[in-house]
Formats: sequence, structure tokens, C-alpha cells
Amino acid sequence: MAQIENVSGTAFVVAEFRAEENHETTPLYRDPVVGLFLDEHTRQAADRVAAGCPPVRDLVKIRTRYFDDVLEAQLRAGVRQVVILGAGLDTRAARKPVAGVTYFEIDDEATLKLKECCYEQQGIYADVTFIPGNYVADGLIELLGRNGFDFDLPTYFIWEGNTMYLPMASNRHVLSELKHYVKHFRLSFDYMAEAVITKTTGDAEVTRVVENFAQMGARWLTGIGDVRQIANEFGLDVLDNFKTTDLYKVYRPGRATNTQLFEYYSLCTVGS
Repeated sequence: MAQIENVSGTAFVVAEFRAEENHETTPLYRDPVVGLFLDEHTRQAADRVAAGCPPVRDLVKIRTRYFDDVLEAQLRAGVRQVVILGAGLDTRAARKPVAGVTYFEIDDEATLKLKECCYEQQGIYADVTFIPGNYVADGLIELLGRNGFDFDLPTYFIWEGNTMYLPMASNRHVLSELKHYVKHFRLSFDYMAEAVITKTTGDAEVTRVVENFAQMGARWLTGIGDVRQIANEFGLDVLDNFKTTDLYKVYRPGRATNTQLFEYYSLCTVGS
């Protein structure tokens, strides 16, 4: 397994947190596939991260449910392609297949190779094109164009756990390329508030989470203040925009959360 001390390594921790939901009496989602990538080392790594950043466990589970919900809605609406940027150990291509829909996953070669091997060993078929590469450095449009993506088909993009790790200029470039080259699309992504990145929330726990991720080599670089303003720059409509606090109340009715981090972490969907 990969060493858990960088952005790629955090994919295993995220997968561990996602897998935990399977043991809930009434889970927010079911992911029977994610356990293929996990072992005692990844469990220990996840426990270490959770010890320093307890709210991150539920943060991952809430966002997984949100992206699953939007994906299912987009599949019902007739999208024919699903693109997952910085896919990590995402399992949606295997657990949410739809006839005639092709998934594309972009990430580093080692992560995608691990996933492909696990699928092959378990006899899991997914209509997915694995695209090794860095969608910022190598060019998102270039990578898609070389791998059978149809720019005219309705497409849903999932951009999960990425924006905070990228410079704002790179985030803007992704939005610009999608708007310019993809005819019909929806894009869902998560983002931190600017105050989290600048450590000016006034909440010690939130600051500690930021610092712990930086110590793991997964430093958060960018926060977003007004997502509607940014969407407007690229002629995109904000279709929904939720703070995690609000989603938690919907997804976990009757459960209290005492973290302020959810006030500063949001999920949204935009479209052309």
C-alpha cells in the first residue's frame, strides 16, 4: 500500500473513512467495493488522522452521500459520461454502473493501477477508462481528448477533495476549460472557506485540522469566499450550494455535531 504522508496517500485514509459507513445500522450509502483497497496499515493511518482531526471522519461520509445523490440524479437526467478528477480510490464506476454510461477517472498511475488490479482479481467489471496523469500539469482537455471522451455528450464531473489542494489559478483554469470545451455538463465539488486556509476562523479545532494536514504533506492552499461570484466569471449557474452543517442535519437527523469545521466546508454543483 502507498505510504500515508501525501495527497495521494490520503486517498487510503479517505477510503477507510468511507468504508466505516457500511457498519452503520442505517448507512448514508453502501460501498461494498472500497474494502478491496484497505488493510491493517491503512486502518492504522486512518486512526492516526482521526485522532488529530476527528471531524474529518464525518466530513468524508457526508460528502460521499452528497456526490452519490447528485450522481444518481444526473444519471436519471441522461448524462452519458461521468468524469472523476483526482479519482483516488473512488468506487462509483463499479457500484453505480448504468448501461450506456462511460466513466473516466484521472489520477496518478500507481493509484489507478492498484484499483485496476483489485477489480481484475475480484472479477469486478466497470465501464471505466483509467487515465493516468495530472489534470492540471498535463491538461484536462488534452487527457480527455486522448482517451475517447466525447466533448458533445452530456457529462457529469465529480471534483471531490481537490480544490483546497490546488492554487486558485488552477481551479479557475479547470472551470475555464470545461466551459470552453464541454458542450453540456454539470460539475460538483467541495471547498473550504477562505478563513480556514488563512487560519482566521477563531476556532482552535479548525486551525488544528489545517495544521495536521500540512504536517502530513497535504497542505490546503485555497479557500473560496463566494462560489457564485466565481461561477459567474465563467458563465456557470450554481445549481445548489450547501454547508456541511446543513447536510449533516438532513443526513444525520437527531445526531448532534459539535465541530465548527462543517460551517466552513461546503459542497456545490454548477452547470453550463
